[in-house]
Amino acid sequence: MKTDATFKRAFNDAVDLVASIEPGAAIPSETVLSSNLKVSRTTVRKVLAVMAERGAVAGSGRARRKSRHKIRLEKFPQSETVPISAQVETRFMQWMLRDDAQPGRTINELDLSRRFGVATTVVREFLNRFQRFGLIEKRPGAGWVFKGFTSTFARELFEIREMFELRSARAFIRLPEDSPFWAHLADLRQRHLDLLDEIDTRFHDFSDLDSAFHRLLNSVSPNRFIENFFDIITMIFHYHYQWNKRDERQRNEVAAREHIAYIDALFSRDRIAVERACGMHLASARETLMRSTVRTQENVIKGCCQTHSNQSRLGP
Repeated sequence: MKTDATFKRAFNDAVDLVASIEPGAAIPSETVLSSNLKVSRTTVRKVLAVMAERGAVAGSGRARRKSRHKIRLEKFPQSETVPISAQVETRFMQWMLRDDAQPGRTINELDLSRRFGVATTVVREFLNRFQRFGLIEKRPGAGWVFKGFTSTFARELFEIREMFELRSARAFIRLPEDSPFWAHLADLRQRHLDLLDEIDTRFHDFSDLDSAFHRLLNSVSPNRFIENFFDIITMIFHYHYQWNKRDERQRNEVAAREHIAYIDALFSRDRIAVERACGMHLASARETLMRSTVRTQENVIKGCCQTHSNQSRLGP
């Protein structure tokens, strides 16, 4: 159980949900909790069992109630609620970004497993999944190679992102008022405001907020096929456009303000306002991504020209 990220995330969400219930009041049914927490009823029962052990919940079955005694439930650290596969995805893209990876860059499984502190099999599973999107390829005897990002790839990818994200945004405004997702959204809004207060020195921190916001949106409409695809899409968008460092501070400030407008629209539950805010933000993201692909292609051409120049100087 201690290594179960899904359980820990559900437990943390349940802590917020139980906190909103009056002492002595009934706890929602397992079916309702399963729907609100977006986990199985088996996981819900594990969560309730731990809460009962800690004295926060009394009774059993349909007779469960919030304890009349004031019990402070400690949440699990946020880092423990993220599945290892998602952690590897994040670390991989941060590594590629930090090293300013260019097309042709080799990727070594053993090296990455040591850097990330995970088994080589975990890294290999991630790379095998990531390979489907055309950014890396496996070459016999040479390991993995980073292929780069083309404008055609970007346009096709964006069409999928727009469809998925709009679906998730519409699902978000249909959530019940007591859903823990609203508390997460309010927290994200405040974190955006805090960032904007110090945007001149903290604009690099926007990347984490961007990832958290879009992952939250996607998590409200679980679909095993879309989730697997959308996680990679979000990650590619989130990190790839950061390779373009020009006007990064200004771009991040604009995006942060767009997020706040987007969040406010979600809180309003106004479908038209949500679709408008979503559309405006995605339009900006599309423009940023397309500029990024231009930079990548310019670097490829520059690299090819440099190689040709060096070969010319060396002679036949």
